[in-house]
Amino acid sequence: MSLSTPISLKEREEDNSKFVEIQQSQTTCIAAEDPLQNLCLASQEVLKKAQQNGRSKCVKCGGSRMFYCYTCYVPVENVPVEQIPHVKLPLKIDIIKHPNETDGKSTAVHAKLLAPEFVNIYTYPCIPEYEEKDHEVALVFPGPKSVSVKDISFHLQKKSQNSIRGKNDDLDKPSIKRKKTEEQNLNDSKCKDTTLKKIVFIDSTWNQTNKIFTDERLQGLLQVELKTRKTCFWRHQKGKPDTFLSTIEAIYYFLVDYHTDILKEKYKGQYDNLLFFYSFMHQLIKNAKCPGDKETRKLTH
Repeated sequence: MSLSTPISLKEREEDNSKFVEIQQSQTTCIAAEDPLQNLCLASQEVLKKAQQNGRSKCVKCGGSRMFYCYTCYVPVENVPVEQIPHVKLPLKIDIIKHPNETDGKSTAVHAKLLAPEFVNIYTYPCIPEYEEKDHEVALVFPGPKSVSVKDISFHLQKKSQNSIRGKNDDLDKPSIKRKKTEEQNLNDSKCKDTTLKKIVFIDSTWNQTNKIFTDERLQGLLQVELKTRKTCFWRHQKGKPDTFLSTIEAIYYFLVDYHTDILKEKYKGQYDNLLFFYSFMHQLIKNAKCPGDKETRKLTH
């Protein structure tokens, strides 16, 4: 009996030491790799309870869903709408969704759920008419002609001025009439508001975006790229750079940059709740994939 006691204590100490090492390793990993850890989020207790209870019915279509209905854009029965945060945005958002995009895998619905008055989702080929509003609308999409968020106002103003010059280039008009037209267009350009009022996103796998992006109805829009942001999406597509974001990430990071670079205001987490569902799912999947979790549970048990 006296011989077995030291061995038992030693094993217990080794187990405790191993448990501490795992916890420290996980904490270090989270701090280094998880950009979602410092968000100012509403309580996610309602999502934890919903996860424990399992799927619930959509209050509109009656479909069985987890957390929310991705076709009706509403929370399910066991996720009371009053417990879901409501996010106020500084501008309107249009999301153009590819018809082959799987509804249940899209993160675009998160934006519609959390900021319903500011977000509209259209399924391609349905696209709003932007032709007369291209001086106040921009498209978030990477490419050689894309600009940074901080340069949006300059390029919208430039686009408006180029549009006026185009109208003045009508050589078929008599000189007197043309002069009056130029004066009128000049006055119009001074009155025209070139403040960004709407931002457009494409919701699709990157391999399918070309069909929507090349649509002539989007060709006149200023392109904006979020070059310094990296994705933490669990469905990141192979062969694509880590700067290719999921839809809800792109919306969130754009608004953060817009707030600081265009509105010139200090960011204090105003749009963090756009990641309310995303961050919760991210943590669930991260925990499920973490190799240390099973060992941690075994040791603590």
